[in-house]
Amino acid sequence: MITLSKKVEEALNNNQAVVALESTIISHGMPYPQNVDMAKKVEAIIEDAGAVPATIAIINGEIKVGLTEEELESLAKSKDVIKTSKRDIAYVVSQGKMGATTVSGTMLIAEMAGIKVFATGGIGGVHRGAEISMDISRDLEELSSSKVAVVCAGIKSILDLEKTLEYLETKGVELIGYQTDKLPAFYTRTSPFNVDYNLQTPEEIATFMQTKWQLNLAGGLVVANPIPKESSIDETLINQAINAAIKEAEKAGAKGKESTPFLLAKVKEITEGKSLEANLELVYNNALLAAKIAVEYQKMQVK
Repeated sequence: MITLSKKVEEALNNNQAVVALESTIISHGMPYPQNVDMAKKVEAIIEDAGAVPATIAIINGEIKVGLTEEELESLAKSKDVIKTSKRDIAYVVSQGKMGATTVSGTMLIAEMAGIKVFATGGIGGVHRGAEISMDISRDLEELSSSKVAVVCAGIKSILDLEKTLEYLETKGVELIGYQTDKLPAFYTRTSPFNVDYNLQTPEEIATFMQTKWQLNLAGGLVVANPIPKESSIDETLINQAINAAIKEAEKAGAKGKESTPFLLAKVKEITEGKSLEANLELVYNNALLAAKIAVEYQKMQVK
């Protein structure tokens, strides 16, 4: 049921570094053709760093690990793409539909394919007001079970960062800061919260991964990579935008899987596009770090 592209299959067979990529950011994150340009640039960054990109999606009911240009265009243009987490995979496949994988869906399929590193923008988590709504992203459960390192710009700042950190701790998911003691908050380089461990190099992170899984400890880990300084948004400004977007979401009744795209679109509108520009830069930054980690990790597998 899983089809690997020729490049990804050859890379895995030849012990080359591979980086998994999600597809929700393409179908639900930004408009066409900007989404295709972003996806191609991310793949190019990974290739230039010595790894093979593996964008994951479901195309007409077939799970694809590595997309052709035609498949990428189809995913980017289609108005009938299902945002696909673990709960949705069997439905999308059985019905022959198009599915864009979320962080959790991508992690699950990456592990099935044998890919250990995954680059994304930010992870999901505990939503604000979750003590009433019980709205908690599947990403956190998948992190506790799938042996994949997720390179991101921290937890999406539209969420409840403190509760998300508590959830990760409960599930035994390590939160590594790349050259930082503070948790990056997606659009900003810092937040009031600390990471678990500050590691300075891709090699150190790869060694951490190797050690964890050699000890047969379950689950993955989060590598929090701060957005580049020149692309970060003022913390006060972005928090004001997020608070306003949350009020709009409450009025509109946006809940569940629709809440995050709604909030991100509202934040983009309120910041006059600055949040989208920041989002693009942090994704590129994460892709580069993920490729470097994947290369170092793969070196350890062939010694």
